[in-house]
Amino acid sequence: MKIIIPVAGIGSKLRPHTHTQPKALVPVAGKPILSHIVDYLVTGGYDDFIFIIGYLGDKIEDYVKTKYPNLKSTFIVQEPREGTGHAVWLAREKVNADDELLILLGDTIIDFDLSQLMAMPNSALGVKKVEDPRQFGVVEIDANGFIVKVDEKPNIPKSNLALVGIYHFRNAGKLMDALDHIVRNDIRHNGEFHLTYGIQRMIAGGEKISTFQVGNWFNCGGKSNLLETNAVLLKRSNDLDKKQYNFPNTIVIHPVSIAHNCDISDSIIGPNVSIGENTIVKHSIIRDSIIGSYAQLETAILHQSIVGSDAYLKGLSQSLNIGDSTEIDFS
Repeated sequence: MKIIIPVAGIGSKLRPHTHTQPKALVPVAGKPILSHIVDYLVTGGYDDFIFIIGYLGDKIEDYVKTKYPNLKSTFIVQEPREGTGHAVWLAREKVNADDELLILLGDTIIDFDLSQLMAMPNSALGVKKVEDPRQFGVVEIDANGFIVKVDEKPNIPKSNLALVGIYHFRNAGKLMDALDHIVRNDIRHNGEFHLTYGIQRMIAGGEKISTFQVGNWFNCGGKSNLLETNAVLLKRSNDLDKKQYNFPNTIVIHPVSIAHNCDISDSIIGPNVSIGENTIVKHSIIRDSIIGSYAQLETAILHQSIVGSDAYLKGLSQSLNIGDSTEIDFS
């Protein structure tokens, strides 16, 4: 089975952090968003990946090659970026017509049962019921559970089943043929080729596609969503193994994730805090926050904050959203 992960987006909702790194590499609960996705699939026994890269794509390629040297990794540049359907279409020469294909969006962390999905006899799309489906791709199903229509961000939705960003196709050739038709006939919406348009063409051609319900669905697009995801994932991991941290005159309130070689003293850390490697924290109180690597915080009181890597912060009691390589001194 081939796995396609589109990670070409610029992540504008996570500015300023995505000025210097791609959204898929923004850390959450102790590791990049992309690693949460790849680790689960590797644990399931899969190793053949195609990454569709674009904005700062060299950083994603370097990270994957370093972190996962044993993967069969292919990198395809999407330029210009013309939607998810276009991104997947670019991989058409790297997959065989009879390959199985699993597509996961690289900025979304999803709880789903991989073995159960693979056991389904038909192609299937991951869905979850939402209160307001107008901002999502929406599916309508018949009495037998098969999809009859896929609609991209409808003004008047006829269903509350939203697509969550995971797609499994039993026959890659049928999807690629449908996307090829969409691209070559320039069938766009708001300037983009949507994956949903290709799926709808497959359904119109008689392809049977089912849905499967997912568990938690973490869309990491924006500060509040990222911090919420960080808290949920930290609580999940720390329920199983609460690591003991010993820092001078410091109280650690779980759940937290503190990376290697951190210098922390005279502080209160947690709950719901992730700190990257080689970070210095002195005389500070931090909760519900994400702190990058090689950062330095002194006399800071932070909550609901994201501090990028290599940032310096002294004497502040606010809720911040600070990008990489910044220096702030309020003393």
